[in-house]
Amino acid sequence: MDTSAAITMIKMLESVPESLQESVVEHMRDYIEDVRDEAKWKELFAKTESKLVAAARQARREVSEGKASPMDFEKL
Repeated sequence: MDTSAAITMIKMLESVPESLQESVVEHMRDYIEDVRDEAKWKELFAKTESKLVAAARQARREVSEGKASPMDFEKL
């Protein structure tokens, strides 16, 4: 991590009244966890994207061949 970014965050945190600093830190923790989760999902999706594309192509092919019908999302 670029230390200047960490220094900037510390300065920003110090500019908040001390009574609110813990709340700010908690929000930062939540945000960082969300960013980590998003990165994990992107990585997992990238690993399975080709399989999802293949499954979608197969579904379209089966619909066009009359072996399946499109899902009616209104009935769900």
